[in-house]
Amino acid sequence: MGLNPEADQRSREAAREGSEFVELLEVLWEHGRDAVPTGPVSPSQLRVLYTLDREEGINLRMLAEALGSASPSVSRLCDRLQATGFVERAPSPVSRRELELRLTSHGKAYLVDLRTRREEILMATIDAMPAKARRSLLEGLRAFRGAAAGQQDSDGARPLRSTG
Repeated sequence: MGLNPEADQRSREAAREGSEFVELLEVLWEHGRDAVPTGPVSPSQLRVLYTLDREEGINLRMLAEALGSASPSVSRLCDRLQATGFVERAPSPVSRRELELRLTSHGKAYLVDLRTRREEILMATIDAMPAKARRSLLEGLRAFRGAAAGQQDSDGARPLRSTG
């Protein structure tokens, strides 16, 4: 907590609203009228796909670190994703003992489709908001992404990918 109790309270309220927002997104995407099922992948596998999309060509150890998981568990996730045709393992040009992990064209297309469908659901809700609220939302989301990327940098973790 900081030195300003009023600012701390606003941050706490924003965190609570943010948490409720994330839960609402999950419900909209998974159970809403225009639900976006993640199809053949679990949430854990989806995290692998997102990470490989940002960090193409990383090895298993680096992927496990990025996910905060044990290498054997991540290896099994990658085995299943490779079996679905979403991930490929290839020899590293740097070390013969390492394999690089990459999304296949099928895996990339899957993520593009998933993101497109999710954005369409968000657009329907955002379009119903007043213009001023949409501008504030955009400003707040950009600031949040910047703060999250800065926080990850200071923690030594990989920064979030910026998409816009």
